[in-house]
Amino acid sequence: MSRRIIILGGGESGTGAAELACKQGFDVFISDSGELKPIYRERIRNMNVEWEEGRHRDDLLTGADEVILSPGVPFTSPVVVEARKAGIPVISEIEFASRYTSAVLIGVTGSNGKTTTASLIYHIMKKAGLNAGLTGNVGASFAGMVACADHDYYSIELSSFQLEGIADFRPDIAVLLNITPDHMDRYGNDIKRYADAKFMIAANQRSDDALVWCSDDALTAREIQTRNINVRSYSFSQRTITGQAAYIENERVIISTQNNTIEMTLEELSLKGRHNVYNSMAAGIAGQLLRIRKEVIRDSLSDFQGIEHRLEPVLRVHGIDFINDSKATNVNSTWYALESMTRKVVWIAGGIDKGNDYSELRELAGEKVRALICLGNDNSKLLKAFSGIVPTVVEASSMDEAVRSAYYLAKNGDTVLLSPACASFDLFDNFEDRGRQFKNCVKNL
Repeated sequence: MSRRIIILGGGESGTGAAELACKQGFDVFISDSGELKPIYRERIRNMNVEWEEGRHRDDLLTGADEVILSPGVPFTSPVVVEARKAGIPVISEIEFASRYTSAVLIGVTGSNGKTTTASLIYHIMKKAGLNAGLTGNVGASFAGMVACADHDYYSIELSSFQLEGIADFRPDIAVLLNITPDHMDRYGNDIKRYADAKFMIAANQRSDDALVWCSDDALTAREIQTRNINVRSYSFSQRTITGQAAYIENERVIISTQNNTIEMTLEELSLKGRHNVYNSMAAGIAGQLLRIRKEVIRDSLSDFQGIEHRLEPVLRVHGIDFINDSKATNVNSTWYALESMTRKVVWIAGGIDKGNDYSELRELAGEKVRALICLGNDNSKLLKAFSGIVPTVVEASSMDEAVRSAYYLAKNGDTVLLSPACASFDLFDNFEDRGRQFKNCVKNL
């Protein structure tokens, strides 16, 4: 009799897990407490498996051998708690997918920069002619890729939610960019619990695997010292030279591992801003560890086009630049965005606050922000944090209203920056929907 797998969540992750489970001959049931999007409903129907939406049936766990969890379903969910009490293993889709591929795995995590870095590593691999896939928390699900078009290499963006549910998952190269407060609502305002989830990326690594990490990030550096991580360690820094696999010297980025050294000027990097120098360093180290030729890595770091919704230039309208940074869903990410601005800013922020502390943004906002437009159902915390710091603070209840207000408040030579520092689910489907609405509204000015 085939083993029974219950999949919680019927989005990209859950649907991909179901496709792989079907291919491997499991008895599959998909349960989503919300409403499925039509695209996933169609894919699920084509698999000819049992499924439900809008609830979790009372006897859902009867006969279950394993539960696969989508990232949006927390371990505190009653059905997950019930499964674990009953001794039923609960794993993430990432864990499940890794069982059925022999590919080289490059895992990328961090509070900020992981989509850009994972995409940049993928770009390097593709440019080198490798049969590579980009997956995880970006694009198609890992399980769906393994099921439909397995690759020899994967660049996998990994959120803390996905890492919580691993048991044996082991990346050959793990990249840990930074750890700053994010999703504090999910981790009970305990940064240690959040850091523990991030460090799961290295939990199963062996001595011949590699951990690439930022020694400038105080929390990561501190945690590295307290953990018994027996791997090849490659750190990178913009402040220190000694002992680093990548560093800056005389306005040049130097990446040096395995007797192989790449040098580039900061100007040659296609991605601008201090945070993107870190991302380029991490990707360059990963490329070297994959033994990709230095010319390919250098070319890739200089011609990468960036990703949608991350400091994405949209249009210049009457001398005003509009930039879409909708992917900035936490305070630290928005700090980097504001820090990289060279002109006066009209800043659009707000959404679902995940336990944010805005104090670290106040100094930058006071220096750079001409006006703040609060776009959310509840803007009280933003209003309190920046009233008296930013000369003009107003509220908007829709993206169209926010963009029009920004246009009227901005002056020739200013930048209108959508960098919310919050999740998007109060007014939008997700950060992509928020970013695309922003771009559409700008084009309609």
